[in-house]
Amino acid sequence: MTKRKIFDAHHHLWKLDHCHYPWLMAKGVKRFFGDPAPIQKDYLVEEFRKDAAAYELAGSTHIQVGVEESDAVKETEWLQTQANETSLPSAIVAYADLTSDTIYEALSAHTRSQNFRGVRQIVGRHPIEDARTGTGELVTDVRFLRGLKLLEKKGFSFDLQLTETNYDSAVRMFHHLPDLKLAVCHFASPWDLSPEGFRRWRKAMKDFAAMPGCAMKFSGFGMFKADWRTGDIKPFVETALELFGEDRCMAGSNFPVDKLYGSYDRIWRALDELVPGKQMRRKIMLDNAASFYRVDLTA
Repeated sequence: MTKRKIFDAHHHLWKLDHCHYPWLMAKGVKRFFGDPAPIQKDYLVEEFRKDAAAYELAGSTHIQVGVEESDAVKETEWLQTQANETSLPSAIVAYADLTSDTIYEALSAHTRSQNFRGVRQIVGRHPIEDARTGTGELVTDVRFLRGLKLLEKKGFSFDLQLTETNYDSAVRMFHHLPDLKLAVCHFASPWDLSPEGFRRWRKAMKDFAAMPGCAMKFSGFGMFKADWRTGDIKPFVETALELFGEDRCMAGSNFPVDKLYGSYDRIWRALDELVPGKQMRRKIMLDNAASFYRVDLTA
């Protein structure tokens, strides 16, 4: 039987003795997404391929894992080595502090790795953690806007992870960046699943969808509902397709973090059920991510 060809637009890899990952080293500390203990071990391309064994991985995008800032370039270099040896990941979205006075130098260092495509600097994780870290204030920081403008100028993308408390400020900031390639991660983390919460989420996503360079990632289902079922994500998938269109949506597993909630196959089977039509499914599960992250699938 022929395997379904997919492009995983959002996953992670790590080697604990190579870079310092504070949250993976912290034992007995629960996170907003649950207890990370089961994944506090090396996760390399070999295991990723085993988890995705039911599919043909035509390509993938690695999203920065939360390394110590001093190891950010080291993480990118290690990932490039993995790509050279195994062909994955096809694209690398690295960490860089866009508010830093040395952001130009940091980006230059990342670009020495040929699969580097853009940056993720997390704005919102969960209200409790965000109150402690203060990252939610990034979307009102003129230095952050300056860094984003540099990404825009150089043609790099930005992966935006945020929560509802950041929606309005983020919309205002990113409307100043008409040419930036922007990927909204994890359905924009819709923590409030009430009808009123959904209404607020839809309004914000309509604003994001008005930005021509903005795309939506169908990923991180377990980040906002650990025991999710296909029906739980159905209204978000349908609304995203309505607002962004079939050419600006893509799918990612968020493995191995979402491995805490279920199998790799479960995610893609849910999308198989929710995304109508063979052609649209191919776009969401393969073509759009490759295009967004500038990966040539014919190479």
